[in-house]
Amino acid sequence: VYINFDTMPAVKEDFKRTKEPLKLIKSMELMTGKKIIPTSTLIVLDEIQECNEALNSLKYFCEDAPEYAVVCAGSLLGVALNRTGASFPVGKVDFMTLYPVSFAEYLRAADAQLYHSYQMIDEVMSVPEVLHQQLIDAYKLYLVLGGMPEAVSAYIDTRSWAEVKVVQDAILQSYSLDFAKHISNKDIPRVFQVWGNLQNQLAREDKKFRYADVQKGARAREYEGAIEWLCLAGLVHRVSAIETPRLPLSAYKKDNAFKLYLNDVGLLGRKFDLDAATVLMGDNLFTEFKGVMAENYVLQALVRQYGSQHYYWTSGNTAEVEFLLQDAGKIIPIEVKADKNVTAKSLAYYRKQYLPKLSVRLSTLNMRKDDDLLNLPLYLVDKLKMLVESIELNE
Repeated sequence: VYINFDTMPAVKEDFKRTKEPLKLIKSMELMTGKKIIPTSTLIVLDEIQECNEALNSLKYFCEDAPEYAVVCAGSLLGVALNRTGASFPVGKVDFMTLYPVSFAEYLRAADAQLYHSYQMIDEVMSVPEVLHQQLIDAYKLYLVLGGMPEAVSAYIDTRSWAEVKVVQDAILQSYSLDFAKHISNKDIPRVFQVWGNLQNQLAREDKKFRYADVQKGARAREYEGAIEWLCLAGLVHRVSAIETPRLPLSAYKKDNAFKLYLNDVGLLGRKFDLDAATVLMGDNLFTEFKGVMAENYVLQALVRQYGSQHYYWTSGNTAEVEFLLQDAGKIIPIEVKADKNVTAKSLAYYRKQYLPKLSVRLSTLNMRKDDDLLNLPLYLVDKLKMLVESIELNE
């Protein structure tokens, strides 16, 4: 039974009249013409942020009618903005986060045989060269496609990059329309400015976010609210700078030095207006963007596996490592290289300075482990946590 509080606004009145689950069940049955059976009917309350009363009713479903299965969908930011003093059912709701389709999930949908082989890679090993190349090609395709479910579906159904482009452009446009829906009028221009400027920030070599690039003379306090909104909405990910890699990393981050990546690498490619053929064929025109595309792709996988707080290490103008992970009481530096060229000195400098027990280098080279350095193909970043844990168990 599907209820959408945005497209079916009259339903809100039923939740305003009563919080009793059985009365609400009866109302939903009458409205949809479907019998709601505890053991076999799933109740879906979509866009729940549009109805505080429905949000509060979850407490009573949990306490008085736990035999009914209720799933809610909606923007957590929207919930926060529309609460208007209503209490949240603390401890009565289990939360799950919906991420873009991962590379592994894309494989499962697009190529069952290749996905089966991919799943068999469950330890540090050299991947057979034929399989390695097939997965590299699939990774390059994913860079263009990204993980927006509708874009993935459009590609699998049509194999048309034109169709994918239409979908991605529509998603970017719908994000912009949501700004006006959820943000106060005075803050809308700054959110638009930051959102519209993200690709320019990431196109620079150091990728560090600069307020002056958004608007000449801009200061942090004027745009911090806009950046925080985009982060809370899940549209961008903030990666904070750290100069002293000590635990906990959160205590050593520099609040005024950070990078902003998009929630999806495919959408970043659209913001760069990259043509699919440019990426897939490795055109020289793509050279200046392949690094940031690889980093955005890696970050998406790290967010799924390690949560939303991420950091990079910088030593002034001397060296920089793309990501630092805090895992099981250790700090793991992660270097991201977009191709086979892994001769950069930043990770070597970090390892010499701080002697980490494990370091990770992501590139298009095959997998191998050299002492404390794990060389991992980019297509295996979804398996990073599993592989790191297997290394720790075997040590």
